[in-house]
Amino acid sequence: MLDIRLDDVMEPQVVALLEEHIADMYATSPPESVHTLDLAALRQPDISFWSVWQGDEALGCVALKEHERHWAEIKSMRTSNASRGQGIGKVLLEHVIAVAKQRGYQMLRLETGAEPFFEPARSLYSGYGFRVRGPFADYSNDPNSIFMERVLD
Repeated sequence: MLDIRLDDVMEPQVVALLEEHIADMYATSPPESVHTLDLAALRQPDISFWSVWQGDEALGCVALKEHERHWAEIKSMRTSNASRGQGIGKVLLEHVIAVAKQRGYQMLRLETGAEPFFEPARSLYSGYGFRVRGPFADYSNDPNSIFMERVLD
């Protein structure tokens, strides 16, 4: 059984998951195109962070950063290397969409990579109604980034 927890990013298993995430981002994208948040940034008051667990194993995580009262950004969505292909990303995305609706956001936005490594993520987001758009917030045009948005009903 999966357990989704509002987390403070300090559990050793979550730290290891985020280190794995950061390592993959730098291995697949040029450094100037890596927009992942570090542990300190994920603990800021405008960010909510969840991890999904099975027993004592952290299988994935996702963060939601509020930019304005009507929209938020999905950050640091990650499925552990060992858990890929098991539907963890779908569970996390459904959870964060439900939370965004409960909070009254009108839209969700995200940035993901343009490289082939990120194709499963882009496919997942597209399947949940996210559409490609231009840069938002502090992002700028970057050939290594894909920006997406979903209007919430």
